[in-house]
Amino acid sequence: MKLAKPFFLSTALCVLAVCLAGCTTFSGNSDIKSANPGMLEPQSLLKFSDVPVPVGFKNVPTQSYVFESSGVRVGVLKYQGKNTPDQVVYFYKEQMAMYNWSLVNIVEYGQRLLNFERENESCIINIEPRGSTIIITISLGPKSQVGAKKSRTPVK
Repeated sequence: MKLAKPFFLSTALCVLAVCLAGCTTFSGNSDIKSANPGMLEPQSLLKFSDVPVPVGFKNVPTQSYVFESSGVRVGVLKYQGKNTPDQVVYFYKEQMAMYNWSLVNIVEYGQRLLNFERENESCIINIEPRGSTIIITISLGPKSQVGAKKSRTPVK
């Protein structure tokens, strides 16, 4: 019994040290950001590897979901953070192009709605200011099939 307590304590300290060391992050772009303080950087850990999220925005898991199966991806992801809507719009216009997304259009009406697409997918990014907070909603899914035959019989 005397040996179990020191063993447990030393194991707990080792686990804590590994966790703290693993949570340390290094930013190699600090000189870029200091030269352009309004520029946002993408996070390194993403739900969809090809849809960036600005650093400092936190996922809202109770309002988010992701489904991937057999090459089909569907999801609605919500993030909240602090920035200006214009900075976030600029971030997505710049970053989505790097992942081969094409900007289809932007709708501004207090909120900003950005529509992107590529091969078989569509991505809609809604940027909604709420006081000093910005809510980003990313909706991703397959594009509708062009030329799909529509039924001529009405749905009852």
